[in-house]
Amino acid sequence: MKTTLTVIKADIGSIGGHLRPSRRLLEHVAQVVASCNNTLIDHHIGYTGDDIAILMTHTRGIGDEEVHKLAWDAFVSGTAVAKEEGLYGAGQDLLKDSFSGNVRGLGPAVAEMEIDERPNEPFLLFAADKTDPGAYNLPLFLTFADVMNTPGLILSPNLTRGFRWIVMDVNYAEGDRVIELVTPEEIYDLAALLRDNQRFVVESVWSRATGEQAVAVATSRLHNIAGKYTGKDDPVMLVRTQMNFPATGEVLSPYAIGHYVGGGMRGSHQMPLMPVPLFTSTSYFDGPPLVSCTAFCVHNAALTEPCDAFAHPFWDEVRATVSRKAIDMRRQGFSGAAMLPMAELEYTGVMDKLARLEKRFIVRTKELAAA
Repeated sequence: MKTTLTVIKADIGSIGGHLRPSRRLLEHVAQVVASCNNTLIDHHIGYTGDDIAILMTHTRGIGDEEVHKLAWDAFVSGTAVAKEEGLYGAGQDLLKDSFSGNVRGLGPAVAEMEIDERPNEPFLLFAADKTDPGAYNLPLFLTFADVMNTPGLILSPNLTRGFRWIVMDVNYAEGDRVIELVTPEEIYDLAALLRDNQRFVVESVWSRATGEQAVAVATSRLHNIAGKYTGKDDPVMLVRTQMNFPATGEVLSPYAIGHYVGGGMRGSHQMPLMPVPLFTSTSYFDGPPLVSCTAFCVHNAALTEPCDAFAHPFWDEVRATVSRKAIDMRRQGFSGAAMLPMAELEYTGVMDKLARLEKRFIVRTKELAAA
């Protein structure tokens, strides 16, 4: 039996600005999903920051209309509750008015994979807030291509054969523009692409030894859909672990870096990514950018209880380091590297300001200089 793992995420309303969804909103979304259990085998609902993520297991395959519509209906119905409560940004990520077969291109982020279950099938659900899909580039590169992070790449026969990567050019809005690379042979080519988190994003990673999918990343960019800035993309990701894939500890290890990613206030800054416990709200400077990790095993498409991968005391020290890095970067304000490059700000009001100022520039001639 093939099992499909589907996670669909959206921001449909939050308390006090961009902090977290209300309890009533979460309960309502959970009720809508639970009422349609004939479509699903199992599900889990959580939140990170102000984003609600619905994880679903089923046997209907990737892109199934009923599964996607179930999540869409839950978010639409939840939006009505958010409006009743007066929550901020009610329905913010629902960028289209009607469902059209699946949620891709409608605003919610989605990551899916169809798998042949192993006798024991561990996987991780990552959910990020106040950042974009490129936030996963460095952790994935370190996990699946760097032996300094993942000793399994030299210790495990199947891992030694490397991985196949599908990388998407997310700036291309006319369709899915992708490239396929293999590691270790093309590791430098992969690095050349993944250094640009705002343009080139890992969509999926596959084992070259077995052909199995290891990673699925939500790669949608909200400004490509809306044509303007509507919030950061806040991506979700599924990662299978152990046996033919890196160990869970190898997948988690890169998040100790607290690497700088695009996000934070109005999605326009460079801030360190903080690994946080489940059900953490945003705070400092609409952030810092957050990532949670929920660990599961799945058997016959039924989920175990969730395990919070970033709740261990080790991560408290990481969070303290990330806090210091965030404060240091914010001291630089709007200047230079503290803010995203201009290409990433083109959907914000700063471009209107620059357009007005452009008309006031003059080319100074010798006569004008003398005057």
